[in-house]
Amino acid sequence: MKIDILTLFPEMFESPFGYSLIRRAIDAGHVNINPISFRKHGVGKHAMVDDTPYGGGAGMLLKPEPIFEAMDAIHAENPDANRRVILMDPAGKPFDQNMAEEFSKEENLVFICGHYEGYDERIRSLVTDEVSLGDYVLTGGELAAMVMIDATVRLLPGVVGNESSILEDSHSTGLLEHPHYTRPAEYRGMSVPDVLMSGHHGNIEEWRHKESVRRTFERRPDMIATLDLSDKELQWIEEFKTEE
Repeated sequence: MKIDILTLFPEMFESPFGYSLIRRAIDAGHVNINPISFRKHGVGKHAMVDDTPYGGGAGMLLKPEPIFEAMDAIHAENPDANRRVILMDPAGKPFDQNMAEEFSKEENLVFICGHYEGYDERIRSLVTDEVSLGDYVLTGGELAAMVMIDATVRLLPGVVGNESSILEDSHSTGLLEHPHYTRPAEYRGMSVPDVLMSGHHGNIEEWRHKESVRRTFERRPDMIATLDLSDKELQWIEEFKTEE
């Protein structure tokens, strides 16, 4: 996979992608992450990338020319690429695990990171997806793009050593992930549940499933409401209600 990032601050991406899983994914050739300063396509001798809005109003808008010309350069490098262009926008569709899974199947992702008050509306004609990290406003799109790229790259084949662990991640199954424990079996009066040390794989899997349902019911009832629950899961929820 190739990921291009149109940004005014390409150096912001050096540290977050220079360590841990993403660094290893880059070194192994699973992904090529390419931050691009679109200021080099700025207008005039001062390489302007923003201007005041027509009709007046507060703030500055990103001009269309730098973004369009940066996209022209990306397209010229590989005209036949299957490309998805993602605009970082607080008014976009909220990013989630399903979207990360979709993005991970693409050949080329392009993230457009805005700054200032917003974008010239014509820039939206270039994009396939307008995406938000959440219902709040950041200084720019760079931090949101970093989060989305991290969530996407870890899903690429070969990036995570134990790929089955990805299938059990919170949000991948529609439920939050169950609790985990490691050694020691008892610490400061807190013990590991006996079932996890029983060696009975069927009982362990059922306990994990039930605890995933419990955690989702307690912490994210909005998620539970969207699921097509089995009779057993509904029975567990009734049990949880009596425990409250």
